[in-house]
Amino acid sequence: MTDNFKVTSMDVIKGLPNIAVRVPAIVKALVAKRSKSDSDSLAAFFERTVAKFPNRPVVHYQDRVLSYAEFNAEANKMARYLVGQGVNRGEVVTLLMENRLEYLVCFIAIAKVGACSSLVNNSQTGDVLSHSINLVSPVAAIVGEELVGAFEEVRGELDIPEDQIYCVADSDVQKNVGKVPSGYRNIIALMADEGSSNLTETSAITRADHLCYMYTSGTTGLPKAVIMDHDRFCNTNATVNAGMNLNKNDVFYLALPLYHATGLIACWGGVMASGSSAVVRRKFSATEFWSDINKYDVTIFGYVGEMCRYLLNQPPSSSDGRHKLKKIFGNGLRPGIWLEFKERFNIPEVLEIYGASEGNTGFANILNIDNTVGMHVGLGSPELVQYDRDTEEAIRGSDGYLVKVDKGEAGLLLGKITDESPFTGYTQGDKTEKAVFRDVFEPGDAWFNSGDLLRNVGWGHYQFVDRLGDTFRWKGENVSTTQVENILGGHPAVADCVVYGVEIPETNGKAGMAAITLLEGSQVEFDELYEYAISNLPAYAVPIFIRITGDLDTTGSFKYKKSDLKKDAYTVDDCQDPLYVALPKTKEYVELTEKLQLEIDEGEYAY
Repeated sequence: MTDNFKVTSMDVIKGLPNIAVRVPAIVKALVAKRSKSDSDSLAAFFERTVAKFPNRPVVHYQDRVLSYAEFNAEANKMARYLVGQGVNRGEVVTLLMENRLEYLVCFIAIAKVGACSSLVNNSQTGDVLSHSINLVSPVAAIVGEELVGAFEEVRGELDIPEDQIYCVADSDVQKNVGKVPSGYRNIIALMADEGSSNLTETSAITRADHLCYMYTSGTTGLPKAVIMDHDRFCNTNATVNAGMNLNKNDVFYLALPLYHATGLIACWGGVMASGSSAVVRRKFSATEFWSDINKYDVTIFGYVGEMCRYLLNQPPSSSDGRHKLKKIFGNGLRPGIWLEFKERFNIPEVLEIYGASEGNTGFANILNIDNTVGMHVGLGSPELVQYDRDTEEAIRGSDGYLVKVDKGEAGLLLGKITDESPFTGYTQGDKTEKAVFRDVFEPGDAWFNSGDLLRNVGWGHYQFVDRLGDTFRWKGENVSTTQVENILGGHPAVADCVVYGVEIPETNGKAGMAAITLLEGSQVEFDELYEYAISNLPAYAVPIFIRITGDLDTTGSFKYKKSDLKKDAYTVDDCQDPLYVALPKTKEYVELTEKLQLEIDEGEYAY
């Protein structure tokens, strides 16, 4: 998509029918925002939906299905058990589990208590995992049997009481409570005799109470815990559901990670708001995706851009485009594949959104205009300001205030912080303050720094351009450059390391690249270096490219100069240093040659 892309009046006119069908949902959302009750919460919200649709299926998982009433009964029994074990309103319970029906039951149960779920990324291991858990001081943990191995590695470093560490067997626990590993308490067995009616404790929860903590990359290299309170959930849910416009007959296919806001708050929240059904997939599978869509008569699915590219990379089939889908909902669908994806798979509507777990501003493509994240939705005021990529700083004018960009120009997105559009931030106060710009356009104002570049493309519509700072996005995940630098810097042969993202043609996001200087007299075995990286990092964070360099330039404030490294990328002709690459489905780095670079650029390797 070129920089001169614009939304036209004709695009808007064509999209107006999409607004018309959403009018009832939009009015409902506006009323909910302005007449909100202090006692409203996710738990109360869910229980109202259960009362309306008790016998409707709420979750399909593998060969299992639960109705709203059955699901609510399971959540109530778990909630009652947790209360009996001393878990109180305001306390934190770690939830470490892969996508499963029980993940959602646990999440709702913890919310009913008034406690706060710590939704740990299930790909984390080692020091990063122990940091994430300890950061929020949980009083209990619920671990899926499938992740006991990762939990056991760090268990001795955690401050959770041993009698408050629970496990859910990786089986159909509605038929049989199953067995859990030694040293864990089987919460499904323990809660079996609890009552299944709604808890009185739920009525005491307020919108200001914390609902859950979600994790995002931190500048120290370790994750930060983003605060999601009940107020933010209710506001986000009202807005998102107005955009999705679901009803009780919709079936939502959910293969996104449930520890992410898009999957849990937006997609699952939309299901809860409408009385529709969710089909939960353990892990995304490109080969089984469309058979699932047709098996469950799916009408909408949640996506990230990488998922769409994987589907496009599958061989064409005569069944392509044969389904009951009405729309798709998600983020990160790149302009380079947008139209191809819609046309090949017969997608009527792409409801692309933009937002951040901790952000106070968002966008949604309600008019179904291709290649945009749509219009600003919700409360708050977004602005785009000039940003210098070389200095990695927002630009202030001669008057000391930030400078707004012209329409069509890429700028750093800021969201104004007000009572109606607050920035709740992180559990660490210093991290919260670092994300706030002050005295932006006038004395005393405060704005949330999104860390993203967007472009206003006309008629109130925006495009996502790029992610800035110490993170980049790859495989649908945010990669902390500092985290990867810290890990690779711990290798016995590495003296220094700088990590950044580079673009591979026809892929979504940016692939990791590490510029490394070796200790004097040291050599590195590249199969061993890859093994070291994959053993200490999530798979998505392992650098694809390695550059062995003699020196790394820094600024006067000792920040690495990444701009030149990013410009060279992995281009053999431009880079004078030796380059190495990890090819898909291999376990080592090999020398990057001109021939191999050309093959990568032409898509011969499926990254």
